[in-house]
Amino acid sequence: MQTTTLSFRNFHIHGELFADILRARRETFIVHRKWDLPEVDGMEFDQYDTPQSRWIAVHHLGRVLAGIRMTPTMARCGIYSYMIRDAQRGLLDTIPSNLLYGEAPVSTQVWEASRVFVAPDVPSELRVEVQARLMDQMVKTARDEGASRLLGLCPRVWMRWMRRLGYETEHAGPCLDIGGAANQAILMNLQSNLH
Repeated sequence: MQTTTLSFRNFHIHGELFADILRARRETFIVHRKWDLPEVDGMEFDQYDTPQSRWIAVHHLGRVLAGIRMTPTMARCGIYSYMIRDAQRGLLDTIPSNLLYGEAPVSTQVWEASRVFVAPDVPSELRVEVQARLMDQMVKTARDEGASRLLGLCPRVWMRWMRRLGYETEHAGPCLDIGGAANQAILMNLQSNLH
């Protein structure tokens, strides 16, 4: 099992891995969760998949088991910035604007984690290892990019799970029903998690 962080600078080194991440996202979000998202050629994508982002994959023998997209909160592309901030600004129909307790941060110290998934068919005996590898690589990548905090909108149960892995997290917004599941914005402090 490998864990890889991709960027527009290193796609060429990793063959089909980026396309495989987008295929796994389609399988997870469009096929399994039934979300109405853009797709083409069997891949899910949106306006936040830009050169400013990073993508993390946990993969084995050509199969993506889990993934995350990370975007700096300083990102700009046309009218868009990053998903959580744009939802708060009312630019996204599918995410409520009241997802945060305060104003969405715009800082070199804060990155957003979005499109977090573990493939639905990952066997239960591998899930904890896959989740741990995904979170460890997310933290390493964020630190490498100069971040001290991560902001994410994820299933509510993930916060408990991250704490079990030793990460310091706090609620950053109310629990909301998004796509038929309980989701909540969380903030992770990377300075106290020295894995």
